Amino acid sequence: MGHGIAQVAAMAGYDTVITDANRPAVDGALAKIAKNLEGGVARGKVTSDVATAALSRLRSANTLEEAVQPAELVIEAIIEDITIKQQLFETLDRFTDTQCILATNTSSLSIKDIAAATTRPDRVVGMHFFNPVHIMKLVEVVSHEKCSDDTVQTVRNVATRMGKEPITVKDIPGFASSRLGVVLGLEAMRMVEQGVASAADIDKALELGYGHPMGPLKVTDLVGLDVRLAIAEYLHKTLGSSHYAPPDLLRRMVSDGHLGKKSGKGFYEWEQPTS
Repeated sequence: MGHGIAQVAAMAGYDTVITDANRPAVDGALAKIAKNLEGGVARGKVTSDVATAALSRLRSANTLEEAVQPAELVIEAIIEDITIKQQLFETLDRFTDTQCILATNTSSLSIKDIAAATTRPDRVVGMHFFNPVHIMKLVEVVSHEKCSDDTVQTVRNVATRMGKEPITVKDIPGFASSRLGVVLGLEAMRMVEQGVASAADIDKALELGYGHPMGPLKVTDLVGLDVRLAIAEYLHKTLGSSHYAPPDLLRRMVSDGHLGKKSGKGFYEWEQPTS
């Protein structure tokens, strides 16, 4: 999701630097941003001046230190693994100014535990975006017991400037959105597993019957089945509720490499971009 976050930051007028441990991922991210902006201009959603200005504010960095050294806000969007996130935040703590806010885009992991890897827990906060970032309006701002009110207000202001609607939630497993969304998604998977209806018809039931803009299985394909599995396992472990027990179907699909849009196949078939 990093490229989407970088795009809305640049469109909001922020000088934005994007980096990744994998250099081709950076090049791919910049290409996706350019394509999104081009599509926005073609559809009349973005003016050419706004698109050009956003691209001018974007640059990439070859190393993490180069990317974050001048930053006032760093937004992390890496794998949903608490240990890896803690290692990254320990490094960010050393590479950035002490007043820099460190935000994590995690959808379920403990912000307090991530903040504990730093010497500035009051400046560490959750900033949970939704996919696709340049379209979805919600940002979940997650505060923990050591996070300062100033930090929460600052990232709320940033989210608003990005054109998002921020909500503030407590640091509990799954926050608000994932606790609700994962239950819905997992139950939809169980319905597919039981042959209740096709994935498309289950999604259509929520879209047309309840006004959801996108069904839970299509959302799962966009998020990534591997990501959904990791979140479900974490919530099942921490909350202890059977609601979050991953269905066998989800485990099989992940094992078979059917991860959703990024792999070309999940609950739907997805066209892969040509190089």
